[in-house]
Amino acid sequence: MSTEAILKTEGLTKRFGGLTAIRGVDFRLEPGEIKGLIGPNGAGKTTFYNLVTGVHKPDAGTVLFGGEDITSLGPHEICRRGLVRTFQVSSIFPRLTVFENVRLAAQVGFGKGVSPLRDSSRMAEVRERVEEILEIVGLKEQRHRIAGEISQGDQRLQEMAIALGSNPKALLLDEPTAGLSARETAYLVDKVNELFAKGMVKSIVLVEHDLEVLTDLTHSICVLNYGEVIRDGPTAEVCRDPKVQEVYLAGGKIDAQG
Repeated sequence: MSTEAILKTEGLTKRFGGLTAIRGVDFRLEPGEIKGLIGPNGAGKTTFYNLVTGVHKPDAGTVLFGGEDITSLGPHEICRRGLVRTFQVSSIFPRLTVFENVRLAAQVGFGKGVSPLRDSSRMAEVRERVEEILEIVGLKEQRHRIAGEISQGDQRLQEMAIALGSNPKALLLDEPTAGLSARETAYLVDKVNELFAKGMVKSIVLVEHDLEVLTDLTHSICVLNYGEVIRDGPTAEVCRDPKVQEVYLAGGKIDAQG
């Protein structure tokens, strides 16, 4: 792996009143890596995502993406640089079609937006890109359906397609298997592995509660507790760590809420 991280935080700290949600977090995501981010309720995972994507500003520390300091940038600017996030709760336009949802993201991914009235040639490129993405994630047959009417599993795949439409350099997945059946979960894991293998997305951070999903997908895991990193290393080593097992692996699950 490259010595320069695609995403890196140094001393990242965030306080909400008297509560320190994130304290001095050093984090690295390497190019070509899928990294898990786990911890119990209130560990700081959602706050961490909000900080690196510009939703919140840190009280201390820096966020570097592709070697560039993005600490002070807003969410849209960060997304346009290629750091893209999905959410625990489905975030789609439910009355648009599956195709239209992904097309909107792809228009941003092609630059600052493509106008259907002024940029007909580029719109053709956008449409081709959308069709390619929908075929890869397995939603080509659903492309003309209303987004809010497809199954929850397909909505998760659609979120993945929307994120891919933004042309990400790194993708932050927030509990992508939440609420899915075992069959839907297995299908989504296969699709993430396929997307990664095909180079559609080169680096991923994954907040996930299911141990099997984590071991199937990740190369390494970072463990947060009370806003601090308590373990960071290769997946197999982290899962064997007695402290991690004691706190997070009861019942074969890693609790990734909060």
